[in-house]
Amino acid sequence: MSGLIKLSVKTIVMGQQGSFSLLLTDEEERTVLPIVIGAFEAQSIALVLEGESPPRPLTHDLLVSFCNTLGGRVEQIIINDIMENTYYAEVHLQRNGESFTIDSRPSDAVALALRVDAPIYMVPGLIEFTMDYQELFPDSEEPPPPHENNE
Repeated sequence: MSGLIKLSVKTIVMGQQGSFSLLLTDEEERTVLPIVIGAFEAQSIALVLEGESPPRPLTHDLLVSFCNTLGGRVEQIIINDIMENTYYAEVHLQRNGESFTIDSRPSDAVALALRVDAPIYMVPGLIEFTMDYQELFPDSEEPPPPHENNE
């Protein structure tokens, strides 16, 4: 897939009804992809963001252990689709020179990627579902101007 947009986890926010949203930003922090996630996934992601370890492995820690034990490596995750207000993602693995793609919920894929320091991407077609960074974070520093190609 070409033209993928690299994302990073900005934060997790809790909504008024007790729901959680994972906010992913592009590298220039111009756009935000908000994804509603469950409480357990929010906790799993928040633990990594805060640099904490649970006393016992969570499901995402278990997945990392499985992958390591079997000689696999998470190469990247790609948020690749949205249907009926539900996002879809893929976990791309490598083992013994062979590549595997596994269907995943974005929250699980992000929780896994954070644990193994794998890059997070979205397909360009999802840009229409993003929000303007400055509207969500008006007090933040102004992002740099867009890159111009003068060739």
